[in-house]
Amino acid sequence: MLNSAIRTGQPDIWWSAGLRQHEQIHALTRSAPAWAEYVERSISLPPSAPAAGRDPAGTGVTGGHTSGGAAATADGSGTDWRQALMRCLEPLLDSARQDLAAAGHTGAVTEEFLQRLGLRLVTLAARTLVLELARARDRGELAGDTPAARFLDFTHRLVGGSELAELLAAYPVLARVLGESCRQSVEGHLELLARLAEDRESLVTGLLDGQDPGALTAIEPSGDPHRGGRCTAILTFADGRRVVYKPRPLELHQHFNTFVDWLNTKASLGIRTVRLLTCDGYGWLEYVVHEPCSDVAGVRRFYQRQGALLALLYVLDGTDMHVENLIAAGDQPVLVDIETLFHPSPVPVSALALDPAHRALDRSVYRTALLPLLVPGEHGVSDVSGLGGHTGSLTAASVADWADAGLDSMHLVRRPGQTRSAANRPMLDGQLMEPRDHEPALLSGFRAAYEAIAWHRDELLGPDGLLAACAADQMRFVARPTSLYRTLLDESTHPDALRDAAGRSQLLDLLWDADESLQAIVPCELADLWAGDVPLFTARPDSRDLWASDGTRVADVLATEGLAAVQAKVASLGDIDEHRQAWLVSASLATRPGPITHTGAATRPHVGATAPDPEEMLAAAVDIADEVMAQVISEPGGLANWLGLELLDDRYWAVRQMGAGLSNGYTGTALFLAQVGVLTGAGKYCELARDAIRPIPQLLEALSGDLESAQLIGPGFHGLGGISYGLNLLSALLGDSDLTTWLAASLELSEQVALDPTDFPSYAEGAAGGLAAMQAIAGLPAAGRLAERYADLLVATVESGLRGRVAAVRGFARGYQGIAWSLGHFGVPGDRYADAARAAADLDRRDVPGGHGWCSGDAGTALARAAAGVPADLTSYLRTATERPVLADLSLCHGELGAVESLVWLAEREHPTAEAARRRRAGLVLAAVQQYGPQCGTPNAVPSPGLLTGLAGIGYGLLRLAFPERVPSVLLLEPTTGPR
Repeated sequence: MLNSAIRTGQPDIWWSAGLRQHEQIHALTRSAPAWAEYVERSISLPPSAPAAGRDPAGTGVTGGHTSGGAAATADGSGTDWRQALMRCLEPLLDSARQDLAAAGHTGAVTEEFLQRLGLRLVTLAARTLVLELARARDRGELAGDTPAARFLDFTHRLVGGSELAELLAAYPVLARVLGESCRQSVEGHLELLARLAEDRESLVTGLLDGQDPGALTAIEPSGDPHRGGRCTAILTFADGRRVVYKPRPLELHQHFNTFVDWLNTKASLGIRTVRLLTCDGYGWLEYVVHEPCSDVAGVRRFYQRQGALLALLYVLDGTDMHVENLIAAGDQPVLVDIETLFHPSPVPVSALALDPAHRALDRSVYRTALLPLLVPGEHGVSDVSGLGGHTGSLTAASVADWADAGLDSMHLVRRPGQTRSAANRPMLDGQLMEPRDHEPALLSGFRAAYEAIAWHRDELLGPDGLLAACAADQMRFVARPTSLYRTLLDESTHPDALRDAAGRSQLLDLLWDADESLQAIVPCELADLWAGDVPLFTARPDSRDLWASDGTRVADVLATEGLAAVQAKVASLGDIDEHRQAWLVSASLATRPGPITHTGAATRPHVGATAPDPEEMLAAAVDIADEVMAQVISEPGGLANWLGLELLDDRYWAVRQMGAGLSNGYTGTALFLAQVGVLTGAGKYCELARDAIRPIPQLLEALSGDLESAQLIGPGFHGLGGISYGLNLLSALLGDSDLTTWLAASLELSEQVALDPTDFPSYAEGAAGGLAAMQAIAGLPAAGRLAERYADLLVATVESGLRGRVAAVRGFARGYQGIAWSLGHFGVPGDRYADAARAAADLDRRDVPGGHGWCSGDAGTALARAAAGVPADLTSYLRTATERPVLADLSLCHGELGAVESLVWLAEREHPTAEAARRRRAGLVLAAVQQYGPQCGTPNAVPSPGLLTGLAGIGYGLLRLAFPERVPSVLLLEPTTGPR
C-alpha cells in the first residue's frame, strides 16, 4: 500500500487520486492541499493521553468523548458500535483537539464538540469501514467466538495512526472528506466562540434582558452545513437560558419584523416577532420556546395569526417555510428562519413553465411551504410543511441504516427516515392540533391580513416604501430541494466514490443533467458538495444575479428581480386573487394525509323526488359551467388551464395544475364545457374547451419521444384511452378536424407503448379501460387493432385469475368488474371473450359491500354483471337504488352521479322499473344541487374542476340524466349514437 508514502513523504503522492481535474496543480507542484496536510499531521501524532472527561478504560461515554476500544453490544443496540468505529478515527480527532487547545479551548464544551465531530466522521466513513469489515470476515482474518467479538477485533486492528494511514491510502477521497470535515468544523467552532466573546455584552443587553447567563455549557448545531461546515447553533448557558446563532446576515429578518409590526398596526392581530442582534455577516436570535395553548380560544388565535403570516409571506414571495422554520409558542406562530423572501424563479425553459395554471401555482400561497406539502416516497407520503409536519414522524423516503450493527455481519439497509425535532404545531391538553380542523380561523386571519395589505399598499410601494428598504438585503435562493443535495452527499460516501475523484465525480456530476436552466450554477454546487456542504446561493431583491457560497457571482440566472416581482404582486392584489388564494388554502388543507376511500357514506335527507324538467337540469349544469369558467386561469395567446385537487396513485391528494387526462384533467373539463356549449348554443363554452386542449399535440409529441413515461400513463380510462375517447367526442362536438389528427396521433402512440404483463389491466389505468375506449372509436383501423390487443390481454388475465395466479381485485375501476364490462361488449355469445367476461364477473362477487358508487360499489357490480350476461338480482338492486337517500357526494367517481349511471344505462335498454328509478333519482340530485350546491368527491368537498371527482363531472352527470339520448356515458366510454 502507500502507507510509507503518507508517513515518510516519499515521492508517491498518495493524495493525488483525491484531487479533481482542475486541482491537479497540487500534484504538479507537490504542494499538499489543506485536507491532506491535516490528515498527514493527524496520523503522525503520538497517541494522546485521555483528556478530562474522557473514559480511560474505554468502556463507554463519560464526558462526551469516548476513548479506547468501546465494546459493541452483542445485539448491536445502543451507540457503542459507533464509539468503537470512532476509536479507529481517533488520530483525526486528536489533531482537532490540539487545534482547539492551541486556541485556548478545553473542557466540557470542547469534548462535546469532539464527540459530535467523531460521530460525523463515523457517518462519513461507515460504508467503507463496513466493506472492509466484510472483506476481513470473508478472508477469515477476524478473531473471536461471537459476531460482536469479531467486530471488535476488526476495530482494534484499525486503531492507531499507521493502520488509519493504510486505510486512507486506499481511499484518498475518504481522506479528503474526513480531513475537510475536521478542518472546517474546527474553523467554524472557533469562529462561533470568537464571535460570542466579542458580542457577549450586546447579547446580554439585547436578548437576555440585561442579566448575565453565566458560562457557556453547550452548543447544539442545527440545520444544514454551508460555507465550510458552518450551520445554525443553539447555545445554552449555565442558568439554562439559550440564544440562537446564525452564521449569515439577518437584515432581511429584521425587515420582516418591520413588516409584521406594520401589519399589526393595520389589522390588530398582535403577531409576535423574534428579537434579533444583527452583526456583520452573522447574527443572534432569541430562543423561542415551544409552549402549549391554554384553551381552545388560544388555538383559534394561533391559526388566525398563522393565516395572517401566510398572507404576508405570499405577498413577499416567501418560500421554504417548512416544519423546522416555525415554532408554536402558545397562541403565537413564530417564524424563526426568514431568509427566502423576495424569492424569484429561475429562467423558465420547460414546456410546463408555459402552462398558466403552473405559473399561477408557482406564484401562489402554495409556494410558501407553510401550507400542507406532501412528499411521496416508498413508504407513503409525509407532510413537511410549516403547518403540518411534526416531531418524530416517519418520512416517506428511505434512508440508509445499519442492520446487525456492532456485529461482523453488519450491513446497510434502507428504512423509513424520521423527521428532525420540530415544534411547529400548537398543543392543547397534550395533543397536537390538526390544522385541517381550524380552516375557518386560518382563512379569517388570511383574509384580514390580505385586505389590510391591499388597502394600505401605497405604504409598501414607491421609492420610500417598506419594500424598497429591502433592495440590498441578502436573501437565500433555493435552487433545488435540499433533500436532493443531502441524498447526493449521503450516496457519495459509497466506497466506490471514495477511491478516487473520478468515482465521486461520476455521482455528483448528475447535477449537469438535472435541470438545464440551472447549468450555470452547477460548478458552484459541485464545489460545495466536494467540501461536504449543502450548496448555498444568495441573491439580492434588486438583482437577477446569484452569489455562490464563496462569493462567486453568476450573472442573469433569475428570470426577474425579486423586488420587482413583489412590487407587481402588491400592486395587483384584488378580489379575484384573494378568492383564488383562499381556495388554495382550503385545497391544500384537504390534502393532509388520511385514509383514501371510494365510498360515499354520508347522505342527505330526501329533499325532492319529483322528476325535473330537462331544462331545469340544463340550467343547473350551466351554473356549474359558469363556475368552472370563473376558475379558469388563462393568459393572452389562448392557453387556459385550471388548478385542481387530484388523487394520485390512489394514495394521496395533491393540488396541481390539471394534466391532459380525461378523468381528472383538462380533456374531461373541456368535454363538459363543449357539451354545455352544444346544448345551449353558447359559443363561449366551446371556445374555452378549444383553448383548454391546445397543449395536447405537444404532449403527444413529447410522449412519443419518451415511451417509458407513456407506459406509466397507461392505456386506461385515466390515461391514453381516456384522452383518445375525449378527443373523439370533442372532434364531433366542436366540429374541428384538427382533433381527428390529434386522435390519430394518440392511437399511434398507444400502439407504440408496450404493456407491462405484471400490471393488472384495470379499467382505470390498464387495458380494460383502453378496450372500452377503442370500441367507442369507430372507423379507425388503429382503434380496432388496439381493441383486439387489449382484449387478448384481458382474456389472459382472467385465465390466470381462474388459476389463482392473479388475486381477486375488487371493483369496477380497478378490479375484475371493469374487465367483465369491457369484454362483455367486445365478445359475442359463445366466443372466448364473452366466456372470459362471465368468468371475470364471477371473480369479483363483491362479498364485502363497497358503497353505492360506480368505481367500487353496487352500481359498478350491476353494470359489470349485466354487460357480461351473468344472472343478477337487478330487481332488488333497482329497489335499493330507488329508495336510498341521496349521497352527499355528488361526484361521478364514488358519489351520487356515478351511482345513477347504472340506472341510466339500464333504462336505455328498457329494463323494467329502471326508467322510473332514473327519474326519481334525477329529482333527488337536482334538489340536492339546488339546496346544498354541487358537492365534489374531494376531501372536505373542496370544489375542483375535474371530471371524475369534481364540478365538471357533476355538471356532465346532470346533462346525462337530462339528455341520455344526446350525452353518452363518459364513465362507461360509450360511443355516440347520433348527432350530439
